[in-house]
Amino acid sequence: MNQELSVIPAEQSAENKRGLTALRADFPATQISKLPKPTSRDGTKKHCDECGGYHSFPAIHLDYVGHAAVTHRLLDTDIEWNWEPLAFDANGLPLLDAEKLLWIKLTVCGVTRIGVGDAQGKVGGDAMKERIGDALRNASMRFGVALGLWSKADLDQSEQDKKPATSSASSMVDFLIAQAKKTKSHEDARKFWANTNKLLVDFPLDHKRLKQEILDHRATLPEEGPAPEHAQVPA
Repeated sequence: MNQELSVIPAEQSAENKRGLTALRADFPATQISKLPKPTSRDGTKKHCDECGGYHSFPAIHLDYVGHAAVTHRLLDTDIEWNWEPLAFDANGLPLLDAEKLLWIKLTVCGVTRIGVGDAQGKVGGDAMKERIGDALRNASMRFGVALGLWSKADLDQSEQDKKPATSSASSMVDFLIAQAKKTKSHEDARKFWANTNKLLVDFPLDHKRLKQEILDHRATLPEEGPAPEHAQVPA
């Protein structure tokens, strides 16, 4: 019996395109804040007249849009937007990678993209809230949200500030390899690579290393998945 392919109605597809385009609209000046980035580890903390905060000097200030403004933009675009962790731990909670980063999948208007969040030095419950907000801003940027501000930040920050990005990319590859090695069959490993490669196509990762690790693991797996526990073993 032939199965019909699921087709998105033209009206819905056009609406999604309009929504994705709206994500890239500029933010009003009232929603743009100043984020201090100290340029020296040996700086002295004091009150800052520019941002009103208390941080180390010398420092540069980057324009950024906060978690609340980004969430407001997502809701305006797609009331059913959603995010979920890239992986879960044994307790069903978001799994962090070796660098304590949170990787998420953000879905807006039927499109899913990856984001990563850092605790920014915070601890306890505040650390996870910071990771979530940071990951949402990062993933939203890949939809074009406040992209102009992110681009300016990339130009303004020092080479020292850019080094952690390389560490994060390497950590992400290690994290994905660990998840890939949990697959139990050729087909599961194939699907993992296909889905991961699609989601991370625009990330500056070592895709070649990731693919090779998955292929090596796949070579050790059976062609079919493991038999269910209730299945009888032939004599």
